[in-house]
Amino acid sequence: MSSIKVLFLCIHNSARSQMAEAYLKKLGGDKFLPESAGLEPGKLNPLVVEAMKQEGIDISKNKTKDVFEMHRQGKSFDYVITVCDPKSSEMCPIFPGIQKKINWGFDDPSKFAGSKEEKIAQTKIIRDKIKKAVQDFILETE
Repeated sequence: MSSIKVLFLCIHNSARSQMAEAYLKKLGGDKFLPESAGLEPGKLNPLVVEAMKQEGIDISKNKTKDVFEMHRQGKSFDYVITVCDPKSSEMCPIFPGIQKKINWGFDDPSKFAGSKEEKIAQTKIIRDKIKKAVQDFILETE
């Protein structure tokens, strides 16, 4: 059986989509081939790197990727899961052969306010919600 190809997509590929990709890699095993990308790739969010490190997952070497470049390369996915707001989700390109497009709306850690400790606490809440969504997705695709 071939692996299920999943693309996690958000605005900058700096936080939410990176976390979702990392969790599916860790929890989904060989059943999935996860990737992530952004509409406007930015820089990896250091608070997200720290929050994931606390889960034993190192994403510090990850690069942000451009969804439109993936589209130009002719990549195909079984699922495209957007982890941003629904309006931004509508801006992503249509990939050939896609079986299903899903939107999981999570708050953007780059928009959190407060001290570093407050921002990391808010980021960990989003991290845990993303982990739960990934776990549910794995169960739904069994």
